[in-house]
Amino acid sequence: MKIINTTNSQAQLVQNQLANTDAFLVETYSAGNTDVIFTQAPLHYELLISNKYRAVQLSELEQIRDFFLKRKIDTTIINQAAIQTIHTDRLIEMSIPIVKG
Repeated sequence: MKIINTTNSQAQLVQNQLANTDAFLVETYSAGNTDVIFTQAPLHYELLISNKYRAVQLSELEQIRDFFLKRKIDTTIINQAAIQTIHTDRLIEMSIPIVKG
């Protein structure tokens, strides 16, 4: 699976997220028909994974999660045991809390 950064083509979405949430970093990615919004806020990271056409497959979720854990998320400051995941048919939200130091 190839994950491509599409942040530059989603400027309005990024600006809205930055203006209306506590996030200080918002990036968008595409993995074919599956879209990912990655946000970083002072106390958590968020991954929002969606596919307009079908349910997100477990293998896709694992690959996307691993991609972000290896490349974008500082794993030394998160509590992996407290990661919360909400599944719906075509949308998955993953909240990754940052441990206060």
